[in-house]
Formats: sequence, structure tokens, C-alpha cells
Amino acid sequence: MSAVKADKRVARDAAAARRDAAHAAAPGAAEAAAERLDAALADLPPGATVSGYLAFRSELDPAPALTRLAARGAALCMPVVEAKGRPLVFRRWRPGALTTMGVFGVEIPADETTLTPDVVIAPMLAFDRAGFRLGYGGGFYDRTLAALRAAGAVRAIGFAYAGQEVAAVPREPTDARLDMIVTESELIRCG
Repeated sequence: MSAVKADKRVARDAAAARRDAAHAAAPGAAEAAAERLDAALADLPPGATVSGYLAFRSELDPAPALTRLAARGAALCMPVVEAKGRPLVFRRWRPGALTTMGVFGVEIPADETTLTPDVVIAPMLAFDRAGFRLGYGGGFYDRTLAALRAAGAVRAIGFAYAGQEVAAVPREPTDARLDMIVTESELIRCG
């Protein structure tokens, strides 16, 4: 195991505890963050495709933001893990749509129609102001963003509690930088 991978493993435990604490301390954070995300995506054309996520554990819940985006005409989708070492695929989703249990105990849309997102809203354990995120360790978002960016433009937005910020996320050359990070207290433009 490389030194960076070992650093990430240690950082994940501390980051999960910080996220749990931020979640407990900020019951109105999802709505405040939704307002910031809505403003950040004000230039999104009707019909654009946005990938969100169905909140897991103490992740900041993007549901209020996704509901607003759907009302403005965005097509929504959710990430699905199909196999280890592969990029995510994105299944069509609407607020209130049926879900099923996917890999790692995460809910996924029951609708198997796949879409290609113009915007990816990503959960995380931690982030830094340079735009790097600490995820769960599978590299799914890094592979996915690399593939999407190779095929064309995509906007990558981290969605997290302000309390998840760290000075610097341990990083490897394959880690994908986010374009912005939205929290309940600010919008951070990265890179």
C-alpha cells in the first residue's frame, strides 16, 4: 500500500467522525445548501442532466436541491456502481421515484434508463479548497469524472457540510478535482 493510500485510510475515519458531528449540529443545512446550489446552477439550461445522490449515513442530503432543479426542468439521475474498478453509470430518477438496494447498501433508482450527466453532484467525507475530495476509497467518482471529461464538458460539484473541510486532502495523480464545492455556508470555486 502506498503512503498516500495509507494516509487516506487514516483520514477517512477522522473525516467520517467530523461529518457525523456536522450532521448532528446542522439540522437545516440541506435547505441552506440547496439555496446555494440553486444559485450556483442558475445558468443551467432547461433539460440539462444533473446527477445527484441519495443520501447515505450522515451525508448532506441533496434532495431539496434536486427537487428545485427538477422544477426548473432539469433531468435527474443517480450514480450506480456496476462493478469494482469501473466508472459509475447514471440511472434516471425523479423525486419520489421507486428505489432498490444497490451495492454497499446504497439506494439506487429502480428505473434502469441510463443518462449522461452535464453536472455531477458528489458526496464526500472531506474536502479541501483546492477542490479535492476524500471519498469512501473505491475511486468511482475519480474514474467517472475522468471518463466524462474525456467525452466532453461536465461540471463536478462537491456537496458537503462546511465542517467537513480539511487543510489538504491526501491525493494521488488519479484523483479528480471538483469545479466547486457547495456547503450550507458558502460556495467555493476550485481550480
